[in-house]
Amino acid sequence: MNTIGDLDLNEVLGYVTENVDAVLVVDGIADTYKCVIRRGVFTEYLQESGRYHDLIKKLWFHFNNSSDSVIDDYLVFVPNSGKFIGKYGKRMNIICNDITHVIQLTIYPVKDSVDQYIFIMDELDKSQYLDETFTNNKVDTIQNTYLFSMYVDLMKDTTYSISVTEMSDDVMNQQIKYSEWRETIVNMISTEDQAIFNERTDPEYLKKNLAPGHSSSFDCLMKNLEGKYIWVKLIFCRAETQNDEDFRFVFMVQDIHENYVELMSTLKKYEELASMDPLTSIFNHGRIETEINNAIEMKKKKGTEISLMMLDIDFFKRVNDKYGHSVGDNTLIHFVEVISDFISDYNAVMGRWGGEEFVVIFYDTDISKINDIAEQIRDKVAAELFNRVGNITCSIGVTTIEYTDDLFTAFDRIDKAVYGAKSAGRNCVKTV
Repeated sequence: MNTIGDLDLNEVLGYVTENVDAVLVVDGIADTYKCVIRRGVFTEYLQESGRYHDLIKKLWFHFNNSSDSVIDDYLVFVPNSGKFIGKYGKRMNIICNDITHVIQLTIYPVKDSVDQYIFIMDELDKSQYLDETFTNNKVDTIQNTYLFSMYVDLMKDTTYSISVTEMSDDVMNQQIKYSEWRETIVNMISTEDQAIFNERTDPEYLKKNLAPGHSSSFDCLMKNLEGKYIWVKLIFCRAETQNDEDFRFVFMVQDIHENYVELMSTLKKYEELASMDPLTSIFNHGRIETEINNAIEMKKKKGTEISLMMLDIDFFKRVNDKYGHSVGDNTLIHFVEVISDFISDYNAVMGRWGGEEFVVIFYDTDISKINDIAEQIRDKVAAELFNRVGNITCSIGVTTIEYTDDLFTAFDRIDKAVYGAKSAGRNCVKTV
């Protein structure tokens, strides 16, 4: 048997040929590939021949450590991912029959040819990389918040060192023009955020607004690889050089969805607290006043039929004087529950104007309908039995919003209507 030093080139090539797992010849122009050697896992993972476009999709455009493909929007990058300049090597994971296999891919461009390559693939012993896997997992919580990153050279209109964390931990071997990238990626931004994306990623905006070493960011909704819109932070950071005409940037997409949703939920709670009457848990005076203004604007813009109702509990001072303010508060709460339950079948919102006065805004409701609703409410309140107090009544004023209204004219009419109901003996409905 020859020693290793005695092996000639043909013997070495023969050994490699006998042991390599897969060798493919690729023609990018014709969009074809053919397996010259196919062993082990590759007998199932690869077809004997096929489209080069499909091969690139299979190797790169799936979730990291998963066979699930990314959404079609991201497949626009496939043609650029199949172009290689010089030798290229990459360790990657492939999924076959739900089992993860670690492979080493080496690509050799065919000399003096355009878009023709030899792919050599070998399955590696996964246990060799156990320590490395553990190390990578320690930093995953930090790295994986950055879904996408790349370098941008505005003067050359190019991008490079593109990394999509959800697809692979490695950098993708592709270069596309920055202008083309913007036209493509904007379709993955929500419609409401596309204008700010176009503005803030515009080359002239970046040149004008970002000094060397400075960064700019904004939040928006963007499709992830599953096709779901999530909240992300888009970040541009300009390289710090001494050349003022050097416009190179690092661009990153950071996943902030969970934190953003939690923040919005917290802010919503505080907004609701600031808008609610603490006793009755309906809108307070300020918020119902805002809702009236919004209703007036809706009338002017859309012509929606909108009516206002004001309810004033009759002789409420007697309740406080006779039973005390604790009973009075419970009576107000009970009163609001009765009205809220009744209007739940309508497109309506209710607020406490002050004391024992309440305002309800009814959408899609004309004058005849609001009068009928008001009479039903009046009857329901009069029939209700209130703890300790017994029966109470209320005076109700109603009006409809006109095109010429503002807050003061609309409220003036409803206030006069309530005054008219009280002057008429209370426990009745008046319209102005």
